[in-house]
Amino acid sequence: MDGKIPAYLYEKRNSIKTILFTALFALLFINLFQPFGSRDWYPGISDTKYFAFSSLIILTGMLVVVISRMILTAYSKKRDVLYWQYVLWILCEVVSMAVFYTLFARFFPKDGIERDISEIFRQSLFNTALVLLLPYAITWLYFSWKEKSTLLEHIEQEKSADTRAKTLIAFPDEKGDLKISVMLENLLYIESADNYATIFYLNKSGVSKFLLRNSLKWMEEHLTKDTPLIRCHRSYIVNMDKVKILKKIKGGIVLELDEGRTPDIPVSKTYYESFMHKFSHYSLI
Repeated sequence: MDGKIPAYLYEKRNSIKTILFTALFALLFINLFQPFGSRDWYPGISDTKYFAFSSLIILTGMLVVVISRMILTAYSKKRDVLYWQYVLWILCEVVSMAVFYTLFARFFPKDGIERDISEIFRQSLFNTALVLLLPYAITWLYFSWKEKSTLLEHIEQEKSADTRAKTLIAFPDEKGDLKISVMLENLLYIESADNYATIFYLNKSGVSKFLLRNSLKWMEEHLTKDTPLIRCHRSYIVNMDKVKILKKIKGGIVLELDEGRTPDIPVSKTYYESFMHKFSHYSLI
């Protein structure tokens, strides 16, 4: 209980989702379950008016949760939220909302008959606990599953990246004779000129290059599938694992590699769409 709660329980984005889902759940709960025999309180109104009236009550009561979550989000930025603190926080939300509905039932009694306030509070506490704890539990399970899925996906991507890094890329000439092989983790980019291609790669002395008689089109067709290699220009194939910065300038988009002794690589309009599709797998947007 002294441990720190997961960040997904108080992140602003998830807090908004929790509030919206709880409000929706509460609306369905009060209109389907009709706690306190609330439908009998107003026998003379239509179901539509009852829905509108009950919705207003629920949304007003949800202000307790909205205020609570705003305070929790602000508090979490300054201090860690422990499990016992979070449990106490939820209990305070339940009690606060129960008090709200108790006061409402007290000041707007059924048929003008006043009921015992302790009985009203017990019923309010029970129903409020259902209204809050059930959707909270559902959202917590969802957020937990989402985080674990993201973590597993990240692990798989790391494994895939490690596998790719150990891949040896073979470069034959136009006759099919092998001329050079480069570890993918050392390959920077490939630049072409007519029927020749220059392979830029890292070795012990820094950036080296190797001139090969073969077309960039052949390399695009045979080397870019299931690898981070992508053609971004009629004259360039780049290793996405080596791209440090994608920068939009007046003339278009350029790529800066993580090796300082390399030029910026342009992305042309012809290859923009296919490049951005592959780039999306390497970014968090």
